[in-house]
Amino acid sequence: MPELSQETEHGAAVPPFGWVEVTGPSMVPTLYHGDQLLVRYTGRVRSGDIVVLRHPLQQNLLVVKRAAERRPGGWWVLADNPLGSTTDSEDFGVVPDDLILGKVRFRYRPPQAGQRSPLALARWVLSAARPVFPDRSASRRLRAR
Repeated sequence: MPELSQETEHGAAVPPFGWVEVTGPSMVPTLYHGDQLLVRYTGRVRSGDIVVLRHPLQQNLLVVKRAAERRPGGWWVLADNPLGSTTDSEDFGVVPDDLILGKVRFRYRPPQAGQRSPLALARWVLSAARPVFPDRSASRRLRAR
């Protein structure tokens, strides 16, 4: 995922929106490797929102996770695909608020190579661009674990 510029980190104005790209399978089936995400860098995070954050142990690394539950000290974040994730709050604990950069608002899925049949192209057109809505059941999933 792209890094934020030094200007953003030192108090200059943060643009309200930006694009990031998903790498890895941790958010499958919600997000897939290669998906392009429109992120809103302002606004309040709520349980169930998909967020972009700085990894608490490697702050030069940006990750995408679901904000599952508010806890003392920040947010408990989880991957949607626990078998495909090696990094979420079960590994690094609560994420402080200042490491949460923004909420994902929209997803664009580029066409896959070899998608040439009319049926495959029609399916892609119908699912390529979608808003990303919060999953309010995230905190229930957390308690079930």
